Amino acid sequence: MARTAGSHSDITGPRVREAALSLFARHGFAAVSMRQIAREVGVQAGALYNYTPDKQSLLFDLMRTHMEDLLDARAAVAQAGTALERLEDFTRFHIRFHSERPDEVFIAYMELRNLTPEEFAVVETLRRRYEDELEDILNEGVACGDFAVPDTKIATLAMIAMLNGVNTWFREGGRLSLDEVERIYWDMVRKAVAA
Repeated sequence: MARTAGSHSDITGPRVREAALSLFARHGFAAVSMRQIAREVGVQAGALYNYTPDKQSLLFDLMRTHMEDLLDARAAVAQAGTALERLEDFTRFHIRFHSERPDEVFIAYMELRNLTPEEFAVVETLRRRYEDELEDILNEGVACGDFAVPDTKIATLAMIAMLNGVNTWFREGGRLSLDEVERIYWDMVRKAVAA
C-alpha cells in the first residue's frame, strides 16, 4: 500500500504517539482502536504498523518513554545540599515537570493494568528509581534529625500521590499561578516531615 500523500516517517511517527497519548488519556486504552488513532493522525489504519507493532507496544512505549524522560530531566537538575534543600528541589521539580505532561501522568498511573507482566516490570523499575531518590532524601533527613518520618517508604508514596494531585485540578490562568502552587505544596511537604 502506498504511503498517504504528505506522510513522512519523521513527522508521522511522533504524530502517532501524540494521537495515541491524547486518545488513551481521554477515553482509556481499552476503548481506543488503532483505526481511531489512524483517523486522528490522518493516515490509513494499516499505515500505523509502520510506526508500531500494535496498540499494546504503543502504550508501553508511551509509559516507558515518560519515565525515562522524567529520570533524565531529574538527573539534569538534581541538586546537592541539605536534606531539606533537596526535598524542596524535588517537590518543585515534580510539580513543574508533571504539570506540563498531564496526559502522560494520567496514563502512567491509570493504564498500568493494561501492561503485560514484563512491560509492567520495566515501568515499575523505572518508577522505583524515581521514588528511591525521594526516599533517600527522607532517610537522610531522618538520620540527621531534621525530619520526623516514622516510615520513609509510606511517606514517599504519600508525597508523590499528593504532588501528582496537582495535575487533577491545576489550570494555567486559574486562581493560583504554578509558582504559588509550588510554594504552597512545598510548605505542606516541609510541615509533613518537620522534626
